[in-house]
Amino acid sequence: MSGDLTLSLREIDRLGVLEQLACGHLSQADAARQLGLSVRQIKRLLKRYRAQGAAGLISAHKGRPANNRIPSEVRAAALAFIMRDYRDFGPTLVHEKLTELHGLTCSRESVRAWMITEAIWTPRRKRRKETHPPRPRRPRRGELIQIDGSPHDWFEDRGPRCTLIVFIDDATGDLLGLRLFPAETTEAYMKTLRIYLDQHGRPVTLYSDRHSIFRDNRSDGDLQITQFGRALETLGIDSVHARTPQAKGRVERANQTLQDRLVKEFRLEGINDIDSGNVFLERYRHQYNQRFSVPPKDDVDAHRDVLHDADELDLILSHQEPRVVSKDLVVRFENVQFLITGAGAGHRLKGRKVVVCKRLDGTLAIVWNGKILDHRILDIGKPMPPIVDEKSVNEQVDLALRRQVRHRKTSPAPDHPWRKPAITPKSKVA
Repeated sequence: MSGDLTLSLREIDRLGVLEQLACGHLSQADAARQLGLSVRQIKRLLKRYRAQGAAGLISAHKGRPANNRIPSEVRAAALAFIMRDYRDFGPTLVHEKLTELHGLTCSRESVRAWMITEAIWTPRRKRRKETHPPRPRRPRRGELIQIDGSPHDWFEDRGPRCTLIVFIDDATGDLLGLRLFPAETTEAYMKTLRIYLDQHGRPVTLYSDRHSIFRDNRSDGDLQITQFGRALETLGIDSVHARTPQAKGRVERANQTLQDRLVKEFRLEGINDIDSGNVFLERYRHQYNQRFSVPPKDDVDAHRDVLHDADELDLILSHQEPRVVSKDLVVRFENVQFLITGAGAGHRLKGRKVVVCKRLDGTLAIVWNGKILDHRILDIGKPMPPIVDEKSVNEQVDLALRRQVRHRKTSPAPDHPWRKPAITPKSKVA
């Protein structure tokens, strides 16, 4: 064979070993061991080397198409279907469609390679991460408060898993609300907001995600305001909902910091339950703010005075349901019948709409025209199963487990008096 030879690295390695083997400096067994081949294959290579020289080590398949190569017609047809119908499909789904709908015979990895070559699909490792440029902070404290719940194993293995409700100021990064609850619920946010109002006043805007606690996400067009949204509207606080978690990045980053630092603080303090944790959080919140807070651009505080007294706040921050008074002046709520009493109730309330308010402490108030009506419980039915979502279902399952273990029936011991046969009196002798 004339001309220059182009050898691969493997072929160059074989050439060096075979040269030593041909000169007698190496045995066939040692050559086979060095190249990872059998002695029989070494004999074949040595025969070709002696007959053709280095050219005999070049694979005869080099430059020739593989025997199992997919025909170019199949590749062209597949790419035509992909460009027409499946440009935004992943390789696995494209392969399924090509096989099921078009009868093309090819492997999934071949389809993947074709799509990568034609720049139709980008492998995950080469995709450019979506960038989220930072949004400038609001200039004044209290203009924008980002809120979120962080479910986490806050007490590690020493206590129950729970959720930390976080209120963080956008202008300064201050933690203005920090509270542990069994689950992320409307009641948890209302309780945290009540403490926030007592300590700081009313913020301008609350910034949250699009959870059903904050907004009605149904697509049928019949949207209703949520309990939390109704409370904010009554208090004169605007609400904004983020489209992505990155949009409310300040509270998301704060959650990451707290999940690292706060867990260790609980461990050092020996805190294993929610009540003890909430007592500690008020002190920890000030330590966190001293460490991570930044000064606002404008020193004017945007918080406003709360225009409602404590009793009114209790009603505003409650679960409210409209009900119709029956002819017997009875109102039903959560399978409990309440009879409206007191002077002046009279017949004018029959058929009227009232609002039943379940306060955060569990007490009820029946309100009509801004007045609280006297009432008493008339009948108590079986409690209704609670309505939960994906963030509070675990809490309800844990409660059910504890309840079932507490009420589990146990069989009497074998020597229990109940298991002894009854003693029948002897019959009297006539």
